[in-house]
Amino acid sequence: MFEKILIANRGEIALRIQRACREMGIKTVVVHSEADSEAKYVRLADESVCIGPAPSSQSYLNIPAIISAAEVTDAEAIHPGYGFLSENADFADKVERSGFVFIGPRADTIRLMGDKVSAKNAMKDADVPCVPGSEGALPEDPKEVVRIARGVGYPVIIKAAGGGGGRGMRVVHTEAALLNAVSLTRSEAQAAFSNPMVYLEKYLENPRHVEIQVLADEFRSAVYLGERDCSMQRRHQKVIEEAPAPGIAPRIIAKIGERCADACRKIGYRGAGTFEFLYENEEFFFIEMNTRVQVEHPVTELTTGIDIVQEQIRIAAGEKLRFRQRDIEKRGHAIECRINAEDPFTFAPSPGRITSWHPPGGPGIRVDSHVYHGYFVPPHYDSMIGKVIAYGETREQAMARMHVALSEMVVEGIKTNIPLHQQLLADENFRRGGTSIHYLEQRLAKIKKPGG
Repeated sequence: MFEKILIANRGEIALRIQRACREMGIKTVVVHSEADSEAKYVRLADESVCIGPAPSSQSYLNIPAIISAAEVTDAEAIHPGYGFLSENADFADKVERSGFVFIGPRADTIRLMGDKVSAKNAMKDADVPCVPGSEGALPEDPKEVVRIARGVGYPVIIKAAGGGGGRGMRVVHTEAALLNAVSLTRSEAQAAFSNPMVYLEKYLENPRHVEIQVLADEFRSAVYLGERDCSMQRRHQKVIEEAPAPGIAPRIIAKIGERCADACRKIGYRGAGTFEFLYENEEFFFIEMNTRVQVEHPVTELTTGIDIVQEQIRIAAGEKLRFRQRDIEKRGHAIECRINAEDPFTFAPSPGRITSWHPPGGPGIRVDSHVYHGYFVPPHYDSMIGKVIAYGETREQAMARMHVALSEMVVEGIKTNIPLHQQLLADENFRRGGTSIHYLEQRLAKIKKPGG
């Protein structure tokens, strides 16, 4: 086992990884920007290294600075968390070439799954169902593009092969709009991802977003830890996640879960990962794989009792998986609300100093947050300041506990999206379960401000 791990991230995930390491008796090195010098996890670390100014490009995305920090502190491994460099194959490659262990998949696996076209082809080879669409990237010939779209059937969605985070997508409802949409998406893809390749898929009208969590070791053992429903989204960004997914039969989950685990064996996957699917009419359609720990991993931890971050570390250290599929038992229900520093209805970011901070507690409540009373939320990064996770024996109990938790939570000095979460928890359709990925955006126009 490692004696010292460098955490190449910030915010709540940096603290989450640090806690996992401390529990395992592993020393931690935290890198941070000048804006994060007063962060809780920086103060708690065995060692900390400032790697640059506030802008991410000069700090958390600065590969030479991060590797240098690992060298001067004698760290043995680097955990990338999520976001930033976590799915950057060049970073993983440079970490390994510099003599450190990258806590995640190999660089070639990240490249394979990071390109949406090659990922889809790999999943087809592994018998994982995919959304009907073009065979690989769209050709330059306009007539051929039109032919492919006609074969798939409208509406279609144009996606950037190197895209992610909801960027590089365009829905097309008519043939007249097709070629212009392809051209625009190519230009955006080149600008955003330095990769102009785009592909085409059937646009599903009313799907849910359901994902499968997997763990795989160096010895081609792989298991799935059940599913999460992440359909409550705004602009392709998840707002509420839960496990298990309401209303989907266990036999359907078992079938797709086994295929995901088998796909891990076939591509030689290592570490924690998530297969993301669109789910409609009892069918799963693969859209992408996240080759890292997910923001929403706590709901799976609470329903399986497995610490996903610690398992990542054990796998990276060369250990075999400690359990087989038959050993994994799911129990109860968990719901996670992402707490963001933003206006709950306009979604404008709300950085600033937190003048009062009172996190909730009680049975079944977990709060993952790096925030404290007097903490200054910097304007340079993602607006998420924490996550509230509620666990119950049933979905109804988990929702009731989340309702109480949000009513107890006090965050003053900045705006947060807690009022939006409270309205969604009271929403009849959400309480029923099974809303589509379009539901939240369709509802937002109808949600009124309290007292409005």
